[in-house]
Amino acid sequence: MKRSHFFAHMARMKLIQRWPLMRSIEQENVAEHSLQVAMVAHALAVIRNTCFNGTLDPAQAAMHALFHDASEVLTGDLPTPVKYFNEDIARAYKDIERNAEQSLLKMLPPELQATYAPLLCGHKQDEYSHLVKSADILCAYLKCEEELSAGNREFAQAKQRLTDMLEARMNDEIRYFLEVFVPSFSLSLDEISSPEF
Repeated sequence: MKRSHFFAHMARMKLIQRWPLMRSIEQENVAEHSLQVAMVAHALAVIRNTCFNGTLDPAQAAMHALFHDASEVLTGDLPTPVKYFNEDIARAYKDIERNAEQSLLKMLPPELQATYAPLLCGHKQDEYSHLVKSADILCAYLKCEEELSAGNREFAQAKQRLTDMLEARMNDEIRYFLEVFVPSFSLSLDEISSPEF
């Protein structure tokens, strides 16, 4: 049986640092980010189903989120101001990203590729991709919230940009998550551990 380097590459997600042009109090890597996005995507699906009559599979949402930045093990994390500096760069980066996704997919044994293709190369605009993008933006927003709460003003403009992005895609489950869960991210450990809060 032929060996595959796929999961050895996936294990390197922890080596790809996010926010590379920003001074961060707490560093964040792609593996940590992907886990958080998976948890938030799962929660958004649960919230939609439980509170707003949705029919999404929360486990499927979480799986899509786990792999949403997988291509960065080959491309690295290009900072947003660079990635979207102009339309030519954004388009070129999308091509690079798709090539990286295909390269990862081809690393898998042929019999597994059909299962992983929707997770690695899921560019169709469906409810899951929209939900994962919302979770991705929410997690970036939470990172800004944590950095600002620790006194790092470097993230003020990024937080405003992400606030605008969330407003543009606002729906019931995002609003619920913002109201119920986000306020705790600006509190200290003592505050979130205390029953009084």
